[in-house]
Amino acid sequence: MPYAHWEVSLAITKAELVSIISDKSSFSRQESFQIVEQVFQILKETLERGEKVKISGFGNFVSREKRPRRGRNPQTGESVTISGRRVLTFRPSAILRKAVNQGNQSPEWIETRE
Repeated sequence: MPYAHWEVSLAITKAELVSIISDKSSFSRQESFQIVEQVFQILKETLERGEKVKISGFGNFVSREKRPRRGRNPQTGESVTISGRRVLTFRPSAILRKAVNQGNQSPEWIETRE
């Protein structure tokens, strides 16, 4: 699958990620799929435990607690209590922010084919 497709799409899918890993490494598509699945499973389990995930050069994923708060039903105007919940936040690293703000240049680890 050509990488140029990645530039056009609004989101990269797991299947595209598997293809890129398979094409850029010596791993088969099945091995690449297993790697992607394992990485996402580890990230998910770590965040579910409330631990921070820090990926050097990419950013930090943090799961944090939001306290219950007062809100208002916009249709009725009735006051309601919004329950507390956990939210996931992502803070990009300075390296990623710089790469994103440099324009349409692809990160160096993704070669585009025309």
